[in-house]
Amino acid sequence: MITFYDIPSALPINAWSPNTWKTRYCLNFKGLEYKTEYVEYPDIEALSKKLGIPPTQYKPDGSPYYSLPAIYDSSTGVAIAESMEIAKYLDKTYPDSPKLIPEGTQGFHYTFLFAYDEVLSPLWAFILPKVATYLNPRSEEYFTRTRSAMYGKNLQDVVPQGAEREEEWAKFKKNLSKASKWFENNGGKGPYIMGDMISFADCVLVAFLFWIKISWGEESPEWKDIKSWDDGRWDKLVHGFKKYEVIH
Repeated sequence: MITFYDIPSALPINAWSPNTWKTRYCLNFKGLEYKTEYVEYPDIEALSKKLGIPPTQYKPDGSPYYSLPAIYDSSTGVAIAESMEIAKYLDKTYPDSPKLIPEGTQGFHYTFLFAYDEVLSPLWAFILPKVATYLNPRSEEYFTRTRSAMYGKNLQDVVPQGAEREEEWAKFKKNLSKASKWFENNGGKGPYIMGDMISFADCVLVAFLFWIKISWGEESPEWKDIKSWDDGRWDKLVHGFKKYEVIH
């Protein structure tokens, strides 16, 4: 049995994090049996050390940083964090399930992750303050404190206002339109980035889109705006993953 570690919230759906949704989509797409255990932000480091999972990053001061998603697979005794590493592990350990990273596409996937991170860069100032409003108290304190330190000011003061808001939102729209071109160059073979087959890249794309949708709400001006972009591509992509939204 795979234990999947996620971060809880006060939202009705509970599961909110785009990073952990990447792995949930992977597990559901592959049809693997698993259970979810929720871990508040301040407890992630202790959990990781307990499971023997190394840091996923290092802070500017050189100290270790531990993050989710993470899984523990009781059938192999393996504990691992970081969504790409988890996807690679699942493909290797469960070869009879659908491939997340098809043979010969690992380089593409690493390049995609870098490119998509650039696409999302204008979004952070809009949505990170929103996240703090739906976390549970211990995680909210941690999230607000660490993200405020990252920006050098109170997290709620990060949201762009007035003309700056319009400019930054337009940048995000332009970036997503660039990402839409990736799909247009798949030879018209299907709705996914590699054509007619789902890959890890699609799990990443949809994880962030779904996060936007549940953070602001389906009827919010922000999501309605995004739904209208690029001939409705992003809403269609999220809808296409509906069957993989199951939470175990």
